[in-house]
Formats: sequence, C-alpha cells, structure tokens
Amino acid sequence: MKAIERIYSTTANLYHVGDQVTGFDAINISVSATQKILPSNFVFTKLKPVIINNSIGRLIWGAGPEGQSPVATGMDIAHFENGKIKSLYVFLDN
Repeated sequence: MKAIERIYSTTANLYHVGDQVTGFDAINISVSATQKILPSNFVFTKLKPVIINNSIGRLIWGAGPEGQSPVATGMDIAHFENGKIKSLYVFLDN
C-alpha cells in the first residue's frame, strides 16, 4: 500500500482489460488479486526502456519464472499528473 500511495494520485484509475478501479484501496485489491493468481516464482521484468512523452509514459514488460524467458508480455501506459500516476492502462499481449 505504501508503494501505491507513493506513486499514484489519490483519485487514480487503473484499467485492466475489462476492469477499472479507482483509488488506493481498489488499486491495492486489484494488484494483489493479480499477484495471487501468478505462480510464486513469477517476476515482472522491463523488456525495453521506459519512454516518457510529456505526461504520458510507456513500459513494455514481461512476466514469467525468475531467470527464464517471459511467458506473458504486455505494456503499461501511464498518465502522470503532478508527478504521480493519474491513470494506468494495462495491455496484455499474450
């Protein structure tokens, strides 16, 4: 929760495919639910450098067993306001 409070605005929105939540508590529940369905040895890794264009940022990531090639990839697009994430869109490739 401390990390969420540090990087998200108080009224931030998190958009997963088919789902949208608002605020610290809802974001925490959503992120925790995602982490619970992944195997315990899965890690997220940055696959390309983060790119920032004014107030929009892009992160291309992979998820999979630590030390192995990702079994899933995706991209996060973040809109920043006053140095914090106002909206985060999560795209899953595979």
